[in-house]
Amino acid sequence: EWPETGRLALYLLGLRATCPPPEPSPQRSLVTWLKYYLEEDWAGSRRHGHPLTSYYQYSLGVLALCVHRKRVREEVIRRLLVAQRHGTMGHAGGSAVDTEAVAALAFTCLEQKRLVGAGLAEELRAATRGVRRRMAEAQGEDGFIGNVYSTPWALQVFIATNTCQTQPAYGRAMAALLEHLDAFTTAATMAQALPPLHGRSYLDIASMRCREEPDTLTPVSPEPLPEVPGNMTVQLVVECPQPRCPQRRLYDQPVPAPAGTSLLDVLRVAAMQGPHNFTFDTQETPQGPFLHGVLGLEARQRDCTYWQLLIAPSTSLDMGIADYRPRDGETIILRLSEW
Repeated sequence: EWPETGRLALYLLGLRATCPPPEPSPQRSLVTWLKYYLEEDWAGSRRHGHPLTSYYQYSLGVLALCVHRKRVREEVIRRLLVAQRHGTMGHAGGSAVDTEAVAALAFTCLEQKRLVGAGLAEELRAATRGVRRRMAEAQGEDGFIGNVYSTPWALQVFIATNTCQTQPAYGRAMAALLEHLDAFTTAATMAQALPPLHGRSYLDIASMRCREEPDTLTPVSPEPLPEVPGNMTVQLVVECPQPRCPQRRLYDQPVPAPAGTSLLDVLRVAAMQGPHNFTFDTQETPQGPFLHGVLGLEARQRDCTYWQLLIAPSTSLDMGIADYRPRDGETIILRLSEW
């Protein structure tokens, strides 16, 4: 069975943040499972040159274990250092800001909690400085570092390393985040944005004094999105690279749909309209539905493939299929890509 490194890491971070009861046995069992998954990922990286899951999940695993004050083998940590030094953490042609930021948080945690030796700690500090420098260089004119969803991760790195006052990129990124809070509509994305909005990072979870934490969690019902009158037409294109697909463009059809609907709804309309036989399937994740297969072609972790979402000709979508709302006349490309 494929490792669940990232999902379990996020669960353990959330569990620690909610100040669980003193009885440690269930939590200890989950930490043991995370150590096992991380070892599986490390073994996969030795065989294939990359973790079985992804460097994002791998980094989350190291971070979660550190927050729970569990030591990680040096070989596991060095796999992250090598990837960070060689710039191999991101998808092909995509941004690696969020992955590098999570790795930098893991490095900082290991150093601050003194879970590594002095020599390795200095290497981790140097790697984190390199990540901060690249994040500042990656900041766009809109203030985002990478995109709206990777920006909270970048802000957490500045906070965890106490460099908010010395990094001009921090203030610009925070201002951009405050102007676009409506982009965070799922629990998973909100969990990334809330810590920096309160001047905290995931590293602060490790030092929480649970007896002093007030119970402030209250259920919130999200407001329904406003309806947009009228209809729109989206050009839907499906591409698959050669030699896997001799005919590179597998689908290219206009799809009429109600204005303001999500990309997921557009795909559903395309599947119902004939005679072009469009099919797709999704997998549920903490971030919402993930596009898993199109026209019978599945994205597989073992093949390092995923369905890339693009606005023609080459703009990557920052949102998932359930969150993005295409505009009338847009061309959306679903491209089977490698990472």
